[in-house]
Amino acid sequence: MKRTGTRIRKNKIQSHYDAIVIGSGIGGLCTAALLAKLGKKVCVLEQHYTAGGYTHTYERNGYEWDVGVHYIGEVHKPWSVIRRVFDVISDSQLAWAPMDAHYDRIVIGDETFEYVAGRDAFKAEMKKHFPEEGKAIDTYVEMISKVSSLIPRFFAGQAMPRMAGMLYNKARKYFLPDYFFKTTREVLETLTRNEKLIGVLTAQWGDYGLPPAQSSFMMHAMVAKHYITGGNYPVGGSISIAETIIPVIEAAGGNVFTYAGVEEILIKQNRAYGVRLKKGGQEIYADKIVSCAGLVPTYQHLVPKAVAEQHGLRRELKNVELSASHVCIYAGFKGNSTSLGLPKTNYWVYPQFNHDLSVKAFMDSPGLDFPMIYISFPSAKDPTWDSRYPDKATVEIVAPSFPQWFEKWKGSTWNKRGKDYEAFKEEIASVLLETLYRFYPQLRDALDFYELSTPLSTEWFQWNEAGEIYGIEHTVKRFEQDWIHPVTPIKNLYLTGADVVTAGVGGALMGGVMTASAMLGWRAYQVGQLIKNVYPGPDMVAKEVTA
Repeated sequence: MKRTGTRIRKNKIQSHYDAIVIGSGIGGLCTAALLAKLGKKVCVLEQHYTAGGYTHTYERNGYEWDVGVHYIGEVHKPWSVIRRVFDVISDSQLAWAPMDAHYDRIVIGDETFEYVAGRDAFKAEMKKHFPEEGKAIDTYVEMISKVSSLIPRFFAGQAMPRMAGMLYNKARKYFLPDYFFKTTREVLETLTRNEKLIGVLTAQWGDYGLPPAQSSFMMHAMVAKHYITGGNYPVGGSISIAETIIPVIEAAGGNVFTYAGVEEILIKQNRAYGVRLKKGGQEIYADKIVSCAGLVPTYQHLVPKAVAEQHGLRRELKNVELSASHVCIYAGFKGNSTSLGLPKTNYWVYPQFNHDLSVKAFMDSPGLDFPMIYISFPSAKDPTWDSRYPDKATVEIVAPSFPQWFEKWKGSTWNKRGKDYEAFKEEIASVLLETLYRFYPQLRDALDFYELSTPLSTEWFQWNEAGEIYGIEHTVKRFEQDWIHPVTPIKNLYLTGADVVTAGVGGALMGGVMTASAMLGWRAYQVGQLIKNVYPGPDMVAKEVTA
């Protein structure tokens, strides 16, 4: 089994670090690697058996799946910010492979629509289905591009000192367009009253976990713009992300430890100075502490209760909600992706065009009539797959769920939850597999292995509160919370990752950038210089073209 990071041992822990990062998700790794690039000795602590957070891979029965990196936009453009950040923190060792031009296939009822890479191609494809809505489609693409161009202005406060950043966040509504502070449905209904078009344009809502009437239009626009020029997948699988970043951290004298769950952040006289591990009570010390464990887990569990209450942190948590939980099938098939006819395209499957009504029906009567099912083909996306796993293929099927479904088994041990738990998982799995067979019936006889993960799995391995997958919900109210900031009211304690900016690999990555900048104070410009100066060399470009 491939794993990243080093299993923690007392004799490997250094007496003191410049910074400790709790959690090895992409936000934590990004923060750690940027600090390492600037000469800091950083210790990353991961409670799982492998580093990477949602970028790690899962292996079973001779197959491998990504657990969160299904596709990433913008990285095929060497000049894009997200690509430059990845190149900085991986020493340009991380390569990307393009997906099919039709990167997302939207199936709503019995109708199918394609998201095609490129702004003009995307608009042309939409106009084929909605010729009378040409103006609305053009305006929509202009709006998501406008939002993207203003995003640095929206999140600029996250790189500032805390008080300045909070004041900046309070003032945003006065110098940004009003659609930054409206729901996706509110904004799209100013463009069109065509419910079918709204349903198609918002068909990636599963990428951020909320249907149009609940989600922030800003969040939707960021995701839509992120992918509109195409989707990409890391060459070698998502494990390549951590594999290429960890050496950068270690080269500066740091460590990335696994099996290193943190019980508490050590704080004295309102100053964080270390952490205490869950196993053995080992204490590790550093000048600065960074939590990539998520906003709620950090303030609810890692910060001592008295300190959290002193600053009103747990009271503030009442102003945010946890995001959706999910179930996911990891399926393995005999035969390679080519022989089985598997695409480098994602499927989004919906029962009807009005996603809000679908979600409401699901929540009012939470059976297995899923409002959304997502299907991904990781083995087809990775150009190195066939050399690593010949005559095998993989599929992942994701759907929303409720933590309440699994409440009776909460607190039980992973892989030892009993026959009734396994029977319920089998019931869910059969529904999801039948959805896959609807599009690829040839896979029914090729199925070799499958396993279903639940919110309990997510909570067990990722330490996510209630098994959520996107941290806190991406509502308009969430983005109005000026107190959510990388710099906490506790001296030398910082937050990083998705909750600092937004969900997704790109959002969490930029959270890492913001946190590193905020930690450096007046020297924050050094992070900008790193990102500005990087550019892939000719060997890297050739490697990607070959892939």
